[in-house]
Amino acid sequence: MKIGMILDAEFPPDPRVENEAISLVKAGFDVFLFCLSYQTSNQENYKGIEVRRYQSSKLEYKLSALTYTIPLYTNAMKQKIHHFISENDIDALHVHDIRVAEAVYRANKTKKLPVVLDLHDNYPEVMKFYPHLQKFPGKYIISPKKWKRKESEFIKKADQVITVSPEFIQSLEDRFPKLKSKFKLVPNTIRKSFYSDYTIDESITERFKNNFTLLYLGDTHIRRGLETAIKAIPNLIDEIPNIKLVIVGKNTTDYILKDLVKELNVSAYVSFEGWQNMNLFQSYILASDICISPLQRNIQHDMAYANKLFQYMSFAKSILVSDAIAQKRLVEQIDAGLVHTEKEPKDFADKVIQLYRNPSERESFGKNGEAYIKNEFHWEQTSLELITLYKNLQN
Repeated sequence: MKIGMILDAEFPPDPRVENEAISLVKAGFDVFLFCLSYQTSNQENYKGIEVRRYQSSKLEYKLSALTYTIPLYTNAMKQKIHHFISENDIDALHVHDIRVAEAVYRANKTKKLPVVLDLHDNYPEVMKFYPHLQKFPGKYIISPKKWKRKESEFIKKADQVITVSPEFIQSLEDRFPKLKSKFKLVPNTIRKSFYSDYTIDESITERFKNNFTLLYLGDTHIRRGLETAIKAIPNLIDEIPNIKLVIVGKNTTDYILKDLVKELNVSAYVSFEGWQNMNLFQSYILASDICISPLQRNIQHDMAYANKLFQYMSFAKSILVSDAIAQKRLVEQIDAGLVHTEKEPKDFADKVIQLYRNPSERESFGKNGEAYIKNEFHWEQTSLELITLYKNLQN
């Protein structure tokens, strides 16, 4: 079977797309990946994946935000995807999220190939937090409600729907009780190689060796809750004078965090590392004492896991998370760390101090998380549902 994956972005990097495609290739499927290039069209075999890059432009990228306001983006993508399907004799389509879904269904109108819809996020909820939707003109011309209606339409049309957490599955079953058999769980876990095949950058571990380090990895948008961690620093300095909050990641809202650090006069205790190559993640984790995910609660965060949790746990680090439902349930279920109330710096600080004062508790939490990842929640195990789905589709 030739599986045509559709990603309306550049590739690499996209860990979920790459993990799924490689697993399907190893299971004996031919995987062709449609993606975009902002330079020229090209193709290559990437780790067994037949990558087909179609030329795009920054204008098309900007139009993608208006996908369900005006059809210009959909029409442009439809032509490219139609060519991709015909040129590679595709047997089934795997659509990565809903922005490009309309174009896929239109391109597939004649062939009527089976479609697997892969919901990476609760997209209509996530987009409410995008900066361009907070101000004119985006606030008035882009409607998350319309995106929600489109999402429902695509879910009903799809042959199978994949998503990333039990909470997300439950929300879909609640919305579409008659479609329960369509929904499959393929969580964003990490490959074994993340914790078994890596190189330590000693400049990183050396730099933080004398600190009690709190580590955050990933997107730093305000909704990720880093304001809570920064506001907690003044409550931690007296108890932990060598405290250091290390932030590895970036977002356009970083100026808010940096202004807050200056306002609180805690610049000596916070290190903004910016975005770093993923090959350095292991070194940052090894250099840390506690790893954090202080998400603000919203519909998306309550039903999705951050991949950073699994990265943290694979190196036996105790974790501190906010009470966003999915991550709270996970951490408490496996006893891998502590939970603080979202947006509450004092509670965050209290939990950090508890872990600081109890090294044996940190060690115990870390071992529990490590065992969970290595014994049952790594990609090679959780991807079996994806492989089974396509074997059934093939038959």
